[in-house]
Amino acid sequence: MMSEFLRTRVVALLAATAALFPAATSAQTVIDEWSTVKAPAAPQLKEVTIVPAKTAVLVLDYNKKSCTAAQRPRCAAALPKVEKFLAEARAKSMTIIHIYNIIMTAADLAVAPAPGERVMQASLNKFHGTDLEQSLKARGIDTVLITGTAANSAVLFTVGGAAMSGFKVIVPADGMPGDGPYQEQFTAWQIANAATVSNASTLTRWDMIKF
Repeated sequence: MMSEFLRTRVVALLAATAALFPAATSAQTVIDEWSTVKAPAAPQLKEVTIVPAKTAVLVLDYNKKSCTAAQRPRCAAALPKVEKFLAEARAKSMTIIHIYNIIMTAADLAVAPAPGERVMQASLNKFHGTDLEQSLKARGIDTVLITGTAANSAVLFTVGGAAMSGFKVIVPADGMPGDGPYQEQFTAWQIANAATVSNASTLTRWDMIKF
């Protein structure tokens, strides 16, 4: 058995070691720190000048069944700005593609396609398992402007898919409504800071986009 003297020395040694390496004994998970985490500074929004012939607008998952003032007010509030921009894009003969998720039908689209605009169905990342990359590149398009809902779902993953497919990406921060501000904040931070995505993406605002 360990003598009382030896036990006392071991305890003292452990205490001294803990004092020398406090991080090792006080390491916490994000769950433990959740209430004390402070949001980083907002990413800078940048002005963008679009080349219409080389840019496509991807309109993602706006569902008229849920994108209402009663159910998802942030989504409903975003729609007028989306419609206004699409009118300007159509006047410039830009490529506009409407994409809806696997629990929607084309009839559910809250943003109505104009005649001749492509409508397609895809899951989370709209580039995965579709011909979207090939069809855009075949038209000479090298940039996609992405607007849609939800910010931390279709928007975030499609931005990643576009970046990994070699496209430049434009994302209006006021064109990616989520269920709440936290989802939009997280998504904006990811787009501005995540590896690969941040190098390909420009975070902007509708009124900062020029033709």
